[in-house]
Amino acid sequence: MSDQPIFEAEYVERRSRLTTFFRYVLAIPHFIVLWAWGFVATFAVIAAWFALVFTGRYPKPLYDFVAGLLRYSTAVYGYIALLTDDYPPFSADTDRYPTRIRIPPPKPEYDRIKVLLRIFLAIPVLIIAYAMQVVYSVGAFVAWFAIVLLGKQPKGLQDMIVLGLSYQQRAYAYVALLTEDWPPFLDQQGGSLPAGAPGGSGLPAAPATSAPPAAPEAPAHRGGLSGGDPLDG
Repeated sequence: MSDQPIFEAEYVERRSRLTTFFRYVLAIPHFIVLWAWGFVATFAVIAAWFALVFTGRYPKPLYDFVAGLLRYSTAVYGYIALLTDDYPPFSADTDRYPTRIRIPPPKPEYDRIKVLLRIFLAIPVLIIAYAMQVVYSVGAFVAWFAIVLLGKQPKGLQDMIVLGLSYQQRAYAYVALLTEDWPPFLDQQGGSLPAGAPGGSGLPAAPATSAPPAAPEAPAHRGGLSGGDPLDG
């Protein structure tokens, strides 16, 4: 079973011009919570590093605390980057939030060598993550003008933001020791989803059932021959 997180973002074309215009102001309380949670999580990751190196196991309370931060930050970054208009919850309970990351439970045992060398192994990942931050920041900047002027989020900009933010959050999971292997460049199981689409399993949806085709009608025979926006958009 893969320990890679799955990033998901629901796409809605019509967006609120008003909340988009004041997005950074509205997000100020979340900036404060995110900073405080992240400060404490830094020490949790350091403690987890020692536990992993000596025991090969990630203590579940520490794992849940760090994973909770990643879930919460994904919702906050998704809101700031204009992937959704829904205001994020002040908690890690983001399974029903339009922008979310699904993190599997901790593995029974981790590779101690990979953990020991994580600070070096993470360098290429952080370089790519920095580039992806530029990608989704540019996408969000252009999307801000598009939404404020048109009241709509172009699908191409949504996908551009998802590409960058998805890699950033999965890279953070690697740096925080929640995963053992480098995050793939593309999240094949997640990405941009239609609004209200279920997610999380990574399994293909079951095919829709349909009624069997009706039997063809027998041809008729004749003589032995067959015939024939306001401001808040």
